[in-house]
Amino acid sequence: MSVGASVIDRAIDLPPLYSLVALREAGDAFAHACSIAGEDGAGTLVWARRYDLAEFAVVLEPEEPFAHARLAIYAGMNALADALATHAPPSRPITLDWPDAVRVDGVLVGGGRLGWPPGTRDDETPEWLVFGAMIRTVAVRTGEPGLRPLFGGLDELGFEDPDAGEIIASFSRHLMTAFDEWSDGGFEPIARHWLNRLGPIGQEARIADNGDLLRSQKPGQETSERQNLAEAIASPSWLDPATGTPWL
Repeated sequence: MSVGASVIDRAIDLPPLYSLVALREAGDAFAHACSIAGEDGAGTLVWARRYDLAEFAVVLEPEEPFAHARLAIYAGMNALADALATHAPPSRPITLDWPDAVRVDGVLVGGGRLGWPPGTRDDETPEWLVFGAMIRTVAVRTGEPGLRPLFGGLDELGFEDPDAGEIIASFSRHLMTAFDEWSDGGFEPIARHWLNRLGPIGQEARIADNGDLLRSQKPGQETSERQNLAEAIASPSWLDPATGTPWL
């Protein structure tokens, strides 16, 4: 797998392998990245310049059949969680919900998603993939946090002046590290890193070769539950269908 001032005014400090495409606030980073992925290629990072969300998407060029290439969702989620951990207060742990949601101290702040060419079969190598993410940096026009304890923004969770550009820049570097790790050591280190952010459940689970989550009810038991990755990434759990943004 290869990757080739204010939120509104300032460019993002990306590593050289990335090419930035900046959209106006009303733009849809994920949809735009999917629309240009075939032409612009790996490393293209699309950023929708919103003040309340870190919204971005990066184009990937897989080298494996889709059944294995879609495991990139785990590398992307690791990079997203690591980027947030870089900026989070020490008392605010970053955890993941399977397979695509991210929480700060138990509060849902957003997540990631995967895009691919329509009609791609599991045994085909996709021309491109897109990993997209949204993290709510600022909770706007909402009630008191105590009335919605499971959903929120970084500004409510102790992040000092959360900056979308800094989060995205940090993500871009962590994503490169993740793919280097995958290339050098196989998928197992990626899976282990992801499971470590799943909390206690992660100690009783493993990730199958096709990305499904395998869980046992108790340590040492045979697998008792299998969750299908292909089905899960088709409908991101953290997206509010009414607004197209993280639940709040």
